[in-house]
Amino acid sequence: MNISIQDLNKVYPNGNHALKDVNIEINEGMFGLLGPNGAGKSSLMRILVTLMKPSSGRVLVNGKDTAKHRDYVRSMLGYLPQDFSFFSNLKTYEFLDYAARLSGMSSGKKRRAAVDKMLEEVALFDVRNRKAGKLSGGMKRRLGIAQALINDPKIVIVDEPTTGLDPEERIRFRNLLARISSQDVIIILSTHIVADISSTCEHMALLNRGQVAFTGSPEEIIRQAEGHVWSLYVDEKEYVEVNQKYQVIATVMQKDGWKVTVVGDEVLGYDAEPVSPNLEHAYVYFVEHTLKNRILV
Repeated sequence: MNISIQDLNKVYPNGNHALKDVNIEINEGMFGLLGPNGAGKSSLMRILVTLMKPSSGRVLVNGKDTAKHRDYVRSMLGYLPQDFSFFSNLKTYEFLDYAARLSGMSSGKKRRAAVDKMLEEVALFDVRNRKAGKLSGGMKRRLGIAQALINDPKIVIVDEPTTGLDPEERIRFRNLLARISSQDVIIILSTHIVADISSTCEHMALLNRGQVAFTGSPEEIIRQAEGHVWSLYVDEKEYVEVNQKYQVIATVMQKDGWKVTVVGDEVLGYDAEPVSPNLEHAYVYFVEHTLKNRILV
């Protein structure tokens, strides 16, 4: 399985250039698409699932142009949009059965088995007879995840999937995706939550203002932030100055001041110590320092 995104552009009627010359290669496994809100992630997701046409460029799935082979793409696709909706009057299992029908699962026996298995996977079996509209926010999100996975798709695209999930549910979901990604499947996880990428994805792209700013592994982008993350111990006056001069990532109050973590090429005039970066540090550094020097047109 392979997805090749080539010279992709999307310009909306209002002139918003949502995607600018996007080129990404995605192979089997878990692929993370990271970026701030408004980066163009949802526009890219809608093009990948053939719900929207690009202004120019193309997307190939196993060498087939999605604009010419929509049925081929949709036959192997599971999709959870950011604004997932459902029929609130259907019971939970009824909605999932309906989703299985739409995905092409015609055998009633096969659907019932698949529905029960998936309800167990997302911890909704005990509420299978509850109307979907009566589920909690986190349960509704899990139901959305279930409908995306119900027919064992070869391509799974999930847009901000952990929104509304508590920490335990988020871990359960990430473990579920990790298990599925080992089965010759492409999973594209689009999110602004760094932890969702760092704990699950071997490959990723960073999207900002419609452009691809980075592609590679999380470890590669972390290495690029080495020497650019600092821990400072400052008093009240210095704390105000630091917030004006640098991008502050974290602040911890101390007895005699504050311990502040910042990103920057260098930090002068303060008691600063270098910190080994994690993906969150690297993400902030890359957006704030690498991208601000790039002229976006």
